[in-house]
Amino acid sequence: MKKYKSFILWLLFIVYEEMVFSASIFNSISSIGYVILFSIPFAMIIYLVTTIGRKWNIFSTYVLTLAIIVVFIAQFIYYNVYEAIISFYSATNAMGQIWQFAETILDVALANWYIILLMILPLIILIAMHIMKKFTFEKVELKNKLIVAIIAVIAHIAALICISYINTDDIYSNKNLYFNVHSPTITANRMGILTTMRLDLKRLLFGFEENINQVINMDVMNQEEEKKEIEEEIEYNELDIDWEKLIEEESNDNIKTIYKYMQNAPSTNKNEYTGMFEGKNLVVFVAEAFTDLAIDKDITPTLYKLYSEGFQFDNFYTPLFPVSTADGEYSTDTSLIPKEGTWSMKVISGNYMPYSYANVFEEQGYNSYSYHDHTATYYSRDKYLKAMGYDSYLANGTGLEKRMNLKSWPSSDVDMINVTTSDYLSEGHKNFIAYYMTVSGHLNYTTLGNSIVNKNWKLVKDLEYSSKAKGYLAAQLELDRAVELLIEKLEEAGELENTVILISGDHYPYGLTLSEINELSSFERDDTFEKHHSTALIWNSEMEEPVKVDKIGSSLDLLPTMLNLFGVDYDSRLLMGTDILSDSEPLVIYSNRSFITNYGRYSSLTKEFTPSKELEEDFNIEEYKNNISSIIYNKYQISRLILENDFYRKLWNKMGWKVLN
Repeated sequence: MKKYKSFILWLLFIVYEEMVFSASIFNSISSIGYVILFSIPFAMIIYLVTTIGRKWNIFSTYVLTLAIIVVFIAQFIYYNVYEAIISFYSATNAMGQIWQFAETILDVALANWYIILLMILPLIILIAMHIMKKFTFEKVELKNKLIVAIIAVIAHIAALICISYINTDDIYSNKNLYFNVHSPTITANRMGILTTMRLDLKRLLFGFEENINQVINMDVMNQEEEKKEIEEEIEYNELDIDWEKLIEEESNDNIKTIYKYMQNAPSTNKNEYTGMFEGKNLVVFVAEAFTDLAIDKDITPTLYKLYSEGFQFDNFYTPLFPVSTADGEYSTDTSLIPKEGTWSMKVISGNYMPYSYANVFEEQGYNSYSYHDHTATYYSRDKYLKAMGYDSYLANGTGLEKRMNLKSWPSSDVDMINVTTSDYLSEGHKNFIAYYMTVSGHLNYTTLGNSIVNKNWKLVKDLEYSSKAKGYLAAQLELDRAVELLIEKLEEAGELENTVILISGDHYPYGLTLSEINELSSFERDDTFEKHHSTALIWNSEMEEPVKVDKIGSSLDLLPTMLNLFGVDYDSRLLMGTDILSDSEPLVIYSNRSFITNYGRYSSLTKEFTPSKELEEDFNIEEYKNNISSIIYNKYQISRLILENDFYRKLWNKMGWKVLN
């Protein structure tokens, strides 16, 4: 047994790290059986590497121990900020951006010092055992290594057998997570971090396509029969598409899968708000960390004005997806769910997006403009906005730096508005769509290192909130002033009545702790669902009274809602979100496949469904949960296939419709 001591210690070390991570992140212990079985091969590999020769063994033992601890700490910190498992793709593409979040990383580490200490504890024990000569670094004979290798193979086979034959019916069963479905958060919750990372690396290197047969066979509500029972005067946002013909003529299985999905997907009805803003200009803000927390009658009067006079979405959510701002911006702009394990904003380069604001309005003769008061190439946003069809894109590196100061961090949204409105408000201009991705609301919310918080601190310093809560409001004050300036310039140009302003956030302010968020909130928010509660502002000065919307919605629903408001002739089945103002069933989708509907909310991690109202006695919660999970699975896969196959271009070409770029 002495010759296998280091193997046993390595196994205990890995399982210990997995348990600490799971308990601290998921508030529960991962399936211990699977974690142990999948950890045995990892322990075996390390055992083989660290039993070659004494000097090498000492060196490699310390290096690997430290490396594993760093991996778990990094994943712990990343999850605390982004609520996701960092993928190898993101890790390799974002290395140069880490310095910008150094303060946030330090804050999370300090706030969770005891968890970090628990993760480092094995290294301390190793050093102590080394000093006391209780840990052997001796070479191990080949026959002993072979025995350990055989044990590892048996353990791995046992794990695969259990996964393949125990509770396999659910879409997010362990079998599907391991073989067919890419959902890192759920996988980490069930099988541990190292197994999740191994699967992610394998799929990155060798490619991976989810089991799309489930999409074809899954029951998606077919609206055709229902339509026959409804009065004929009700119109739907649909285009004349012969899906049967498309399916019959299509040879590409992926495209055929999308056709089959859309053939059965429910379309949304036109309603009393259809065409309400037809012919008007549009200014879109995807505002950094903007939520309803930033709306205050006295502190941010302009944002409050837009809320109190415009559409009031009081049950709106902006779920956080793994690539943070990039995924939030992508889902808001495209009404598609971001693909996990990659940067959808980067992958979309070269695709045709017919329902982007730029393409929709350019087809009607509008000019389009896009702006960002930060680095032009960040998240490959320059390529993304080109794919979205914008005529111009000004940011740091593409000309905006010549008009304003972009050297301070973060830059000023007010300055960005001040130096850009002349582009589309000059004399003799055409109708326009102007798109802004802001940055002034970015963390950290401290006067030290944040120029905007420092600039506006005097306006919030006497508020009865904690320092960072006040810092968040100071940051959002800049957005408030920017919108105020925009309204002034629109009025001066005589375009205020003819312009609609849309403001939504990219994600919740993860620079604040939950307790700091609740300081600013009018109700107690939880860490699972309500932390992501937000709002969207849609305003036009000609609105005679506000429109209160109690229906549940999310950032995924904004694009179809705006298309309907502007009277755009579009097919609602081609988007994953729905018009919030229609009679569609609401659905908020979280990155870990949890959801909120009219009937309640479901956590995929705890597997708990919490009803939002008293349900009828015959209401089958399990059946309902599985049905919604199936719909979510479909939306994830169809979103991925649309992205990977440049689907809209293929459909537009097939239908003989005009492709703008």
